[in-house]
Amino acid sequence: MRNRSLAILLALLVSIALPASAAGAVNWVVHGRGFGHGVGMSAYGAYGFALEGKSYRFILGHYYRGTTLGTLDKPRVVRVLLQISPGDIGFSRATSACGVTLDPARSYEAHRSGNSVVLRSSGGKRLAGCGPKLRAAGSGTIEIAGVGRFRGALESVPTESEASSLNVVNALALEQYVKGVMPNEVPASWPVEELKAQSVAVRSIALTGAVGGNGFDLYNDTRSQVYEGLESEDARTNAAVDATRAQVVMYGNEVAQTFYSACSGGHTESVVNVFGTAVPYLVGVPDPYDYHCPLHKWTLRFTGPEISSRLGAYLDGRLKQVVVTKRGVSPRIVTAKLIGTGGVSTVTGEQLEVALGGYDTWMRFQKISGPQG
Repeated sequence: MRNRSLAILLALLVSIALPASAAGAVNWVVHGRGFGHGVGMSAYGAYGFALEGKSYRFILGHYYRGTTLGTLDKPRVVRVLLQISPGDIGFSRATSACGVTLDPARSYEAHRSGNSVVLRSSGGKRLAGCGPKLRAAGSGTIEIAGVGRFRGALESVPTESEASSLNVVNALALEQYVKGVMPNEVPASWPVEELKAQSVAVRSIALTGAVGGNGFDLYNDTRSQVYEGLESEDARTNAAVDATRAQVVMYGNEVAQTFYSACSGGHTESVVNVFGTAVPYLVGVPDPYDYHCPLHKWTLRFTGPEISSRLGAYLDGRLKQVVVTKRGVSPRIVTAKLIGTGGVSTVTGEQLEVALGGYDTWMRFQKISGPQG
């Protein structure tokens, strides 16, 4: 990410209760910044850099400090879990599966039989036993019933945790995967240098974010990256992927784990304060053009009973004060104490964010108490 002298913020009292004699109706205002975990590249910040004429190489170097660009020495294949099917998986456009030649104009299905998969006609006729995995491929694309059209092949294996289900997996070249991710992560209308930077980041995180699933490496949602296949592709993002073909972010001799989020609020966060493990190139840095993001700054408002209800799982009694005990470098909340009428409890910034419906853990609390009527 960035190289900065990182200011360590002292634990501070974010709101102070008024004396009981002055307290009346209580309202809380939460002043927040950013959207996402705040680690790595900020998409809107990168957008701003691109508008200022910065190259994708500069953008990546700003957010992932101490890294370089490298080129993969050979093509890579990724496997993406599209869904878990409770029954048979219908597909078409395939020319072969399980050693059987197929008609691409006809439909077929994968059927689970114990811990094996069987290839059947659309009418249910058994065509071949596939063993522990069915792989169906055609002339570059495959149509999966109820799911969509995808580059590469369909692979299906029995779901380990569900007795009758099958994992629906798309196996395809890394470059094709990046094309199916890009328009779902950033607008295709954005400046080309931002799109190039995003392409390299998407490619790099795909290689470093393997989840070790049963027959798959990646999810098709925000647990990995949002992948919707061929039908979501756009000519502009495809051009950015082609322009950076096989390029990845490197730290030393390893591909870097290129976390990114929508917007940082003006400063990214060190990964150690979010995911618990320090990474040399994932440190918090200033993000001067993040103001382009609609959620660069945001505000939440609650009555006293509302905020106490929202925090009920962590709060003892009614909320009196929020004391931040540790902030990150951005300064996102790492930990805080909730001072309730019944006692004191400790929460993480993430717990506060989720309970209050916030967009990020960069929050400051303001308590407003009116006089008795």
